This record gives sequence, C-alpha cells and structure tokens, in this order.
Amino acid sequence: MILRTLLDRYIFRELLSPFGLSLGALCFVMLTRELLRLVELLVSKGVGLWSVLKVIAMLLPSGLVLTLPIAGLIASITAFGRLSYDKELIAMRAAGLSLLRLSQPVALFSIGVFGMTLFLSQWGQPWSSLNLKKVALNLLKDQLVLALERGTFNEPIPHMVIYVPDSPDGQPRKGIFVSDLRSPDDPRVIVAEEYQVFMDQANNQVALRLINGIIHGRADKVEQSRLVAFTQYDIKLSLAQSAYAAAEERPTYEQIMAMIREGGTKDSTGLRRLMEYYKDLAFPAASLVFCLLGVPVGIVSKRSGRIGGFAVGVVVIVLFYLLNIAFDFLVTTMVISPFLGAWGPTLIFALATILLFFRMSRQ
Repeated sequence: MILRTLLDRYIFRELLSPFGLSLGALCFVMLTRELLRLVELLVSKGVGLWSVLKVIAMLLPSGLVLTLPIAGLIASITAFGRLSYDKELIAMRAAGLSLLRLSQPVALFSIGVFGMTLFLSQWGQPWSSLNLKKVALNLLKDQLVLALERGTFNEPIPHMVIYVPDSPDGQPRKGIFVSDLRSPDDPRVIVAEEYQVFMDQANNQVALRLINGIIHGRADKVEQSRLVAFTQYDIKLSLAQSAYAAAEERPTYEQIMAMIREGGTKDSTGLRRLMEYYKDLAFPAASLVFCLLGVPVGIVSKRSGRIGGFAVGVVVIVLFYLLNIAFDFLVTTMVISPFLGAWGPTLIFALATILLFFRMSRQ
C-alpha cells in the first residue's frame, strides 16, 4: 500500500514539471501578439504598468481555456514517455501493477485540469469579458489624457492627432488643436480655447469636450473650405477604437433558440451559435480525454524525449483541430446536429483512447 502511494506521488510529480513548462510556453505563444501591443502602449503611449497588467489579467482566462488541455496532454505524453524509455514502467509492471492502476494519478490529474478548464470557460471568460470592457475604457481615457498633458503632437488613437501648447508653471493649459481624420470623406481640423475629458460608461465611450472653437472642414468644391463656429463640441471615442475592445457577449441558450426559431431550422448562424454553446462543456471534457490519451501515446513515442513529447502533443492537437473544422462544416451544411458537431471530436478521441489503452495493456 505504501509502495503504491509512493508510486502515485512519483508519477504525479512527473506530470507537474512538463505541465508547468508547457503551460507557460503555450500561454506566452498565445499572448505574444497582445504582449507586443501592450509593450507599445507602455513605451510609446505612456500608459501605466498597472493598466497593462490588468489587461493581461483579463486576457488570461481565454488563453488558459485553450492551453490547459494541451498542456495536460503534453505532460502525460512526456511523463510516460520518459518512464517507458528509462525502463521504469517495465519495473512497475513487473511488480504486478497494471497500466490502468498506473494511470490513476493521471486520472486524478486530468480531473483537476478538467475542473480548471470548466471553471474558466463557464465563469472565468464571462467575468473577464465584462471587466475587460471597463479596463479598455480606462485605458482609452489614459491614452487621451496623456496625449493632452505632453505638450507635443500626439496620436492617442489611430487617425487623430492632438496638440496642447505648453503653459507657464502654475498656469492652466489653454487652447487645443485636433486633427480628426477618422472619416476620410470628412476630415476636420478643430481649434478650441478650452477642453474637458469625461467618460460615458453607459455607451462605452470617452468624450473630449471642446469649448469655444472653430471646425475647419472640407467643402463640396475644391477651392472652398468650410468653417463652423461652436460654443461646445464633443468628440466621442468609442471602445471599438481602443486597442482592447471587449469581446462580444455570448448569448444564452434561450436567446440562441429564439434566434433559430426566428431564422428557421436552416439558419446556419443560429446552428453555429448552438454548437458553440454545447462546446462550452465539450471542450473542457476533451481535457479529460487528452490527459488519459497521453499515457498510451507517451509509451508508443517513448524515444521522443521532452521536446519530442511537446511535438507529439502538438500533432495530436492539430488533428483534433482539423476534426473540429470538419464537424463545424457538417453542422453549417446541416448534415449533422449542433450537439454532435460539438461533441463528435471529443467522442472520437475518447474511443481512440480506450482502444490504445486496451492495446498497451495487452503488451
């Protein structure tokens, strides 16, 4: 009994090291493009480090939902590949331990990966999407305020340049110049005496209020220009113009079914939405299958080593991804139901896992 407990702990520790390394590497790869944009905000736009860290925290749940199952698969492949290559697995089998018994720590490990993936997909992602909207709005305000405070020509958002002249120490800033080229058909140059910045959280907007100024616009004829004087003019900057607009909120099951009833059974958009709803549970369930699948796959590819285990894991994930694409196509062409389209790849991999376990147990 004591020997088996020590073996369980030993196998569990063998899983943790490659799991942590692969999870970190995969998260870094997944967030590379976002990290480059965040570094640009930190260096070029002058946005604070705390704001950048909050954006990273809001992006992590979505990245972890995808990377946790892959990391679990790579961990089990690497662990059992090493045990098989070093002949430790043969010694354990010679001691009377079956492959199913040796897989118990992997089953416990897979349940943990499944629980984390399920929690993040069901509660973590909706929470991060809601908070990312608030963080992105504050980020957009910070970019605008910093552009106003620098006393140089700055571009807080694409196609808008702002300049506020320096003022003597202790004196409030006066005057502002804005070149608004967001609409190519209606470019504007605005000069005003005063300005204010405020947030409209209800409409997810940041507004720059200009007071007592003139708008220089393009007239219908080339030889003419258009001047409009104003006492108050608001320039609205929507959240969509931020570097991190919040993701679209996912509809509920009732909303999806209402969409299908309204569009009919041949509405491919509604069917795809329903399939994505079912995938919220099917994909975390795939993490259970992946971790267990890594046991026989690791034994077969025992000479691959850690790098090889990572490569084999990537190949398995690519096959799963291609299978998902095929089932998505079958759902949109109304060949199979959305439920089968969501669960089909997971069920196929579960069957392959059972067959490989049976084959390895007989050897």
